[in-house]
Amino acid sequence: MYKSIVIGTGPAGLTAAIYLARAGLAPLVIEGIQPGGQLTTTTEVENFPGFPEGIQGPELMDHMRKQAERFGAEFRSGWVTGVDFARQPRVITLEGGETLQTETVILSTGASARYLGIPGEQENVGRGVSTCATCDGFFFRGKKLLVVGGGDSAMEEASFLTRFATQVTIVHRRDELRASKIMQDRARSNEKIAWALNRTPVAVETDELGRVKGLRVLNNVSGQEELLEADGLFVAIGHTPNTAFLGGAVEIDSHGYIVVQPGTTKTNVQGVFACGDVQDIRYRQAITAAGSGCMAAMDCEKYLEGSMVHDWSGLAGPGERV
Repeated sequence: MYKSIVIGTGPAGLTAAIYLARAGLAPLVIEGIQPGGQLTTTTEVENFPGFPEGIQGPELMDHMRKQAERFGAEFRSGWVTGVDFARQPRVITLEGGETLQTETVILSTGASARYLGIPGEQENVGRGVSTCATCDGFFFRGKKLLVVGGGDSAMEEASFLTRFATQVTIVHRRDELRASKIMQDRARSNEKIAWALNRTPVAVETDELGRVKGLRVLNNVSGQEELLEADGLFVAIGHTPNTAFLGGAVEIDSHGYIVVQPGTTKTNVQGVFACGDVQDIRYRQAITAAGSGCMAAMDCEKYLEGSMVHDWSGLAGPGERV
C-alpha cells in the first residue's frame, strides 16, 4: 500500500514526486517506455528558469529525477495497462498483470506529438525537425522554415515563427484549411508567411552534412514530386493525450484530455489528480507542466492530511504563503 503513486516522469510527474517525497510521503513513481517524457527528445532547452546558458533536455530531466530520489521517491519501470478508481484503495495494473494499491494517484502521462510518419522525420527530431515553435523557434533566427498542418495550431505556430524566420511556408495536403477564419486571416495577412497547399509530405531531406535542407512533397494537382527548401520543419498536426489506459476511469474531454476542476489538479474522482500536458491543451511547456506538478502534490497532500498544512518551503509558518 502506497500513500501516493505518480504515473509518468516528465517535468510534471517529477516535480510532483519532489514535493511529495519532501513532504515525507515516499511516493512510487512509475516510468514508462520514455522516462523523462518529451524533453528527452529535445536538445537545447533555453526557456526553463535557472539555466541562463541553457541545458540539454535529457540532462534537465536527470537532475529532476535525482532530486526526487534524494528526498526518498521510489522509481519503477513499467507500463500501466489499467486502473480501478471505483474503490479504495485505488488499484493500478502493470503489464504482466501485477497490481499496486495506493491511497492517491497523480496522473502525469503527458501528450504525444503527432508526427507525419515519413522517412527522415524521426531521425532529425531535435536536429531541424520540431513539434514546438515556442521551444525551438529561437534557434532558427534568419532561416527559412516550413510548418506542416492546416489547423489553428499550425497557423499559430507559423505566425509565432515569423518573429525569427525570414520566411515561413505552411504546407497542407488539401487546398482548404481546417483552421478558424480568424486564424487563417491572421496568417494570410502576414507578409512573411507563404503557402504550399495541395502538397502531401513524402520525406524530410538532408544535405551531405546531415542538416535538414527541405521537405519533399507530392503536388496533388500535377502528380509530381517537389522539394520545398528550408532550414527547419515544424510539424503542427496536433497532440494525442496519453489517456487510453484509463478506460474512462476519470472524466476526459472531447479531445481526450483529463478534465480537472478549474484552478486545481483535482479530477472527478476523489484522491486522483492530473498534471502536465495530459490535462493541458493550451500551454504544453515544461515550466507550466512543472508548476502543475507542484499543484498536484499539494492537492494530494492536503487530501491525505485533511486540514493539516505542510510547510513546503521549510521557511514559511503555518498558513503563510510560500
